[in-house]
Amino acid sequence: MSQQIMIIGLGQFGTLLARTLFERGAEVLAVDIEQSRIDAVADFVTHAVAIDATDEGALAQLMPASRDTVVCTIGGASKDSAIICTALLRQMGCQHIVARANSQMHRRILLLVGAHEVINPEQEFGRRFATHLLHRNILSDTMLGGNLELTEILLPPSMVNQNLVSLALPKRYGIIVAAVRREGELFRPDPREMLKEGDKLLIVSSEEALATLLKEV
Repeated sequence: MSQQIMIIGLGQFGTLLARTLFERGAEVLAVDIEQSRIDAVADFVTHAVAIDATDEGALAQLMPASRDTVVCTIGGASKDSAIICTALLRQMGCQHIVARANSQMHRRILLLVGAHEVINPEQEFGRRFATHLLHRNILSDTMLGGNLELTEILLPPSMVNQNLVSLALPKRYGIIVAAVRREGELFRPDPREMLKEGDKLLIVSSEEALATLLKEV
């Protein structure tokens, strides 16, 4: 059964999120106060409705608690609207509320009024892009939660013809190598097998541990 997701707020981020989720098989209900934005997304979501999401009665009619996830992406100068909407969603019993914040204070308030998860897309993009600029051998990274991320890196030249036993990455950096990609094939690493030029490592670590590793190698 497809996941049922409600997206509230159809700015650039909310629109892209709604479209991507729909393309990946989710049933998406898109909501915004402006009819023009609803018209713009109507062809690539399941349903699109123009309401004021801070209006308790109008929001309740959409039965947000029946959705697997509700994402409040109201951003920009509409901080108060995002806070009110998030509080209403929690009051209505939504099981998973994701809210968008644009500052640390805003994040704390959203968590206090009931958000289960708070995101800051601009901050996250900035952090990842900065990491990419500083460390060109990082190919991709995915946040896992709890300050851990899964990162694919191109094997640094200093690690070529060494094995994981001699590198001792868990002891030295708190880094775990989950897999090795070689010539397009992904496999679990043999700790005693020599790593080769062109290998890619999929590692689980904190951002700080990865930065320390890449600085030293």
